Amino acid sequence: MKLHPVYKRIVLKLSGEALQGDKSHGIDNSVLVAISRQIKEIRSLGVDVAIVLGAGNIFRGQENTASLGLDMDRSVADYMGMLATVINGLALQNVLEKNNLPTRVMTAIDMEKIAEPYIRRRAIRHLEKGRVVIFVAGTGNPYFTTDTAAALRAMEINADAILKATRVDGVYSADPFKVKNAKKFGSLKYIDVLKKRLKVMDATAVSLCMDNKLPIVVFNMNKEGNIKRVVLGQKIGTLVD
Repeated sequence: MKLHPVYKRIVLKLSGEALQGDKSHGIDNSVLVAISRQIKEIRSLGVDVAIVLGAGNIFRGQENTASLGLDMDRSVADYMGMLATVINGLALQNVLEKNNLPTRVMTAIDMEKIAEPYIRRRAIRHLEKGRVVIFVAGTGNPYFTTDTAAALRAMEINADAILKATRVDGVYSADPFKVKNAKKFGSLKYIDVLKKRLKVMDATAVSLCMDNKLPIVVFNMNKEGNIKRVVLGQKIGTLVD
């Protein structure tokens, strides 16, 4: 029996921390290989895949400057974070293409020697040709997170959903690693996420999704095959709509 995906075009949001695996920082190649395997699975179903990457494994704006005792302007810190997403994007592209998946890295900050400039129509054309598109450098502006970049790009390329990959199997009332009795939500409304200040995506990103009726699925990416399960509509993680 042929499997039919419920989402034909997705934006996969990956945090920088997800790429570091069990390391304290940097990039774990085994994680990239595992991600590429799962992406190849959903590409074989005909799903268009775009990816937005964070940079927490290398540099996280204000958090890094505070912890390192650096007196750094917020804009400078955010631009450094944007550049770190480019490093992550190139690393993921390398592994995807070794897995025979044609890939394009598109950046919100021009750097033509290593990546294409982000142009909406060109991004859509890449997806139509079956290429995986990796969006890097956030929105190209300081004060906006990569969560907001994921929501914005998803709207621009007419994606059916954002898949937010995390280390836990959905959205909880509190951090399940710290609070033993934290409650897991099977589904949530956008407004509840905003009112309860739940750690799904930042408020700007959630508001964008709410205004444009774009569902968000939060799931555990460390379990092999979960991306495919989400795409096929299986009830895993937390659905925000």
